[in-house]
Amino acid sequence: MIDRRLITNFDWTLLGIVLVVCAAGVVNIYSASASYAVAGTPFFVKQLYWIVAGLFLVVVVCSLDYHLLEDVSYWFYGLLCFLLLIVLVVGKTSMGATRWLHLGFFSIQPSEPMKIVTIMTLARFFSNYSTAGGVTLKDFAYPSFFLGIPALLIMKQPDLGTAILVILIACSMFAYVGVRLSALVTCLVSAVPAIYLAWHYYLRDYQKNRILNFLDPERDPLGSGYHLIQSKIAIGSGGVLGKGFMQGTQAQLRFLPEQHTDFAFSVFAEEWGFIGCLVLLLFYLFLVFWGLHIASRCNDRFGSLMAVGVTAMLFWHIVINIGMVIGIFPVVGVPLPLFSYGGTSMITSMVGVGILLNISMRRFMF
Repeated sequence: MIDRRLITNFDWTLLGIVLVVCAAGVVNIYSASASYAVAGTPFFVKQLYWIVAGLFLVVVVCSLDYHLLEDVSYWFYGLLCFLLLIVLVVGKTSMGATRWLHLGFFSIQPSEPMKIVTIMTLARFFSNYSTAGGVTLKDFAYPSFFLGIPALLIMKQPDLGTAILVILIACSMFAYVGVRLSALVTCLVSAVPAIYLAWHYYLRDYQKNRILNFLDPERDPLGSGYHLIQSKIAIGSGGVLGKGFMQGTQAQLRFLPEQHTDFAFSVFAEEWGFIGCLVLLLFYLFLVFWGLHIASRCNDRFGSLMAVGVTAMLFWHIVINIGMVIGIFPVVGVPLPLFSYGGTSMITSMVGVGILLNISMRRFMF
């Protein structure tokens, strides 16, 4: 029997914010893909399908006690690591990267749900581990192991953007738990040789070019620097009020690559200008603060850690995508959550929203 308190305490504020952002994303995708000659279902219709599927998963996630995730987190972690290994062996290669795994009638990108599973795993570990006085360097051993395996497997695909996101999500959870200054300094110092080794022995040429183009976009304006240059032109030409819906020349004349996915915000900025971008960012800001509000109200450590992890996932997606399209971060192929076109990204974000709703609904029960 369903506890009536769950319905009474349903977080309509959070759901309302999510639906507004999703609706804005669908309208933007319609405009961004209007110039495409697409055979079959239009992109904006597909996005609607994914939103409906995501809302169904929200209902499913909300109907379960989120503490069940604590019990199955290690099992899911093992399964996703196995799928990441399988992807490297038999995965579908597209644009030089092997990220997709065919499962009969559909394909999945295991690196996306790995974000949620990493949050679950770290939340379970820290909820059962005493960190009085902050996490020490010794305490980093187990969580670093949990983090290192998926991060390395994702980088091997290669998918540098998702690997960075997984690491940033984990670092946010470390910061919430508390890290001793000595451990923090040691990690920062250790990062210097790690970055050197990664640059010389691990990163591929196109990844190095993305970083170099971030520092100097004009070094290859018609090649690897083209995305960033066109994105800046689109955003800058929007001005204060924008050019109007479906009036952006960069999108409608298709100067802007990946305009319905990674660079969807550039299309929005050109059409709706500074004012439109400010409104969208305020909705995202409220979403992040509301997620932290849910974490602060939670009565148990596991739920609080889960809420912080999901909020960090959404926050870093927003920061990296917008930073990428305006030129303050390298181009790493990270979509804007709930806004950019993409089924796997939408499903992952909606599952995260479902977890936040679940924690918010059950805050009175523990």
